[in-house]
Amino acid sequence: MKYPRSLHAQISKGTTSDDRFMPNGYVEAFSKMKNIVMTEKLDGQNNCISEKGVFARSHAQVSRHPWDKPLIERWNLIKGDLQDLEIFGENMYGTHSIVYEGLESYFYVFAVRNKDKWLSWDEVKFIAECFDFPTVPEIGLKFLLSDFISQHKDENQALGAWLKANLGMDWEESVLTAGQLGGYEEISQRPCSEGFVVRNAEEFSTNEGMLPVSKNEFDSLFKLVRMSHVKTDIHWSKTWKQARLIDYNKYKWYGYEYLSEK
Repeated sequence: MKYPRSLHAQISKGTTSDDRFMPNGYVEAFSKMKNIVMTEKLDGQNNCISEKGVFARSHAQVSRHPWDKPLIERWNLIKGDLQDLEIFGENMYGTHSIVYEGLESYFYVFAVRNKDKWLSWDEVKFIAECFDFPTVPEIGLKFLLSDFISQHKDENQALGAWLKANLGMDWEESVLTAGQLGGYEEISQRPCSEGFVVRNAEEFSTNEGMLPVSKNEFDSLFKLVRMSHVKTDIHWSKTWKQARLIDYNKYKWYGYEYLSEK
């Protein structure tokens, strides 16, 4: 099964015509969760590694894209240990709209599925470490969302205030900074990051039934994306460029050193 659809927060900016928003009541539902986590949304390709192969968005067949080569080489080394685990992450080998100056790896894990369950964030970090992958950057949370729900009548105002308290600025301002991996827009050269993902930190199913969303849509996870975040065009697959790592030697044992010379 491919990665389910993640819905936008109602205050997200960078939506397209086929994107969908979280239904009313979503902020209150998240405020009642035992623990939530926020991570930086990276500008890469959603890839999955399972014992069957490396997959892009579609799981109908394994990926053969040239920008998937490092991940396929890595999969060949770990496929025997994956069993029921499906590891999802951002493939950063091909630069999209954002260039990152602080990449340690070409693959940043953001989720792990075991059969029909999405593992807790602590388990995601543990499994990523076991396979020698970093996870997407985590934003330290100092304030509870529930405290802001009680202070605001409108749930989206509460969400915005909670984000500002934890980020130290409005989230719309935060995505105009370089984020934790030194991002900048390739065209304008201005610092930026793509956005954020907020998820239940505990284990969950795709649809827990707590919000009126479709079966293939998350109700324990949502995203916020900056305005006009997509800058690539239909010719990207022919003109794409390889991203650079800060230390190729760290991962030379599965092909990055060789690839850096190509």
